[in-house]
Amino acid sequence: MSTLPWAAPANACDCHVHIYDDAYPLAATASFKPPHAPLADYAQVQAQLGLTRVVVVQPTGYGFDNRCTLAAVAACPGRARAVAMVPTGVSEGELQDLHAAGVRGLRVMLLSAGLLGWEALAPLARKIAALGWHLNVQFDGRELVQRQALLQSVNVPLVLDHTGKFLSPPASTQDPAFEALCRLLDTGRVWVKLSAPYETSRSGPPHYEDVGLLARHLAAHYPERCLWASNWPHPNQNPLPSNADLLALLPQWVARSADLQRILVDNPAQLYGFSD
Repeated sequence: MSTLPWAAPANACDCHVHIYDDAYPLAATASFKPPHAPLADYAQVQAQLGLTRVVVVQPTGYGFDNRCTLAAVAACPGRARAVAMVPTGVSEGELQDLHAAGVRGLRVMLLSAGLLGWEALAPLARKIAALGWHLNVQFDGRELVQRQALLQSVNVPLVLDHTGKFLSPPASTQDPAFEALCRLLDTGRVWVKLSAPYETSRSGPPHYEDVGLLARHLAAHYPERCLWASNWPHPNQNPLPSNADLLALLPQWVARSADLQRILVDNPAQLYGFSD
């Protein structure tokens, strides 16, 4: 097990983990059998990394059944928030119940196994605007040029996963798709997670230099719009990446210690509603 060569600041947050528990049935739409990865296992990772806050993101394998995610949040009072998945026909009462349970955003997965399409963004945004929630959107970042206008038209904050999730990472920060990502961040209501470089990197570990090029640019120019996440338990990865090594990449990407505080503590507190 790798050890962390630096101490995370107090109240540091992991902004994207999935909890899988065999006690909860998978949806009929699940595209793979996930590992048994209960909250107790993640708690050991969290302690190893020196993190105290977490955002549990609903995995596609459970579809619109958020019970496993909500149970994990309930077991961490004050220290956890959730991003849920719901159909576009969700009622106001259901959303209020989810808010009381710690949900602060909705996930729209637009890659394989996602249950919603691009047409879901606008109706979901209208339903959650009064709650102060965000939409957590994942898609191939190479589509950013063609999707930019739609994403800018959505009237709630947006969170983009995994350094833009470019399935083929741009070779330059002047790439049109990456520039489209930066224009979205310029709006002041879009966030990006510096996370899961292993999902898209062609250069590979330990430094994931192709994704690192993008992460360093985002951290340098948009530290107030960046978040960090482990993506534990790293679904479909073999071998599994080291959680400590992934967190250790962050100070390689972020030049200023004040920006590490922003990315790990201040930005998550603002977006997910954590309080001291």
